[in-house]
Amino acid sequence: MRRWLGLPVAAVMLTACVTINVYFPAAEAREAAEEFVEKVIGDEAAAPEPVPEGEGGQSASLKPASLAPAIGPGPVAGLLAQAGEVDWWALAGIGGARAQGQPDITIRTPAIQAIQARMASRFDSQLRAGFDAGALGFAADGTIVVRDASKLPLKDRVAINQAVADDNRDRKAVYREVAVANGHPEWEPQIREVFARQWIASARKGWWYQSGGSWKQK
Repeated sequence: MRRWLGLPVAAVMLTACVTINVYFPAAEAREAAEEFVEKVIGDEAAAPEPVPEGEGGQSASLKPASLAPAIGPGPVAGLLAQAGEVDWWALAGIGGARAQGQPDITIRTPAIQAIQARMASRFDSQLRAGFDAGALGFAADGTIVVRDASKLPLKDRVAINQAVADDNRDRKAVYREVAVANGHPEWEPQIREVFARQWIASARKGWWYQSGGSWKQK
């Protein structure tokens, strides 16, 4: 009877293992996208947000020691604490599942860094001026577009159009490469979506971006 009672627990743990290993790590992807995008756009990044302080304007780590409980844990609490230290995943024979379930999105492969270097050089030499002039904008699908060619000098329009085409080719390549480099080619649409939001989030004041089918200015 005891053997049969253990089966549901094992089934739940194995199911959890499968779920953990395949989920899309959105938070890690956002961090990777922000790092990539800011390096492409340049060193004019917005100032980092201040770390929130604890109650009363004091950091939580600096609260007086007198606030800590003066009485140690009782027998029951001690047993629970010891139980909490047990690696139940390892006991189930699936050790390391938790670490695999929280991957660090890799953007430092040679292929990705080569694309990033090209994009950064192109942005600084050609595309930044187009964004500053209001001629270019970040599209909702993670690409850039010429939204108002009249704001470009006539002599520069052909070169800017070519730069936009080259950059969009690199953008599509990097979304695919990030997904493949992290062992999940099926993540490409989600990677693209995360990057698309990050290009807009990192847009400097005065730049244009697409939202809800219309153009807006930061």
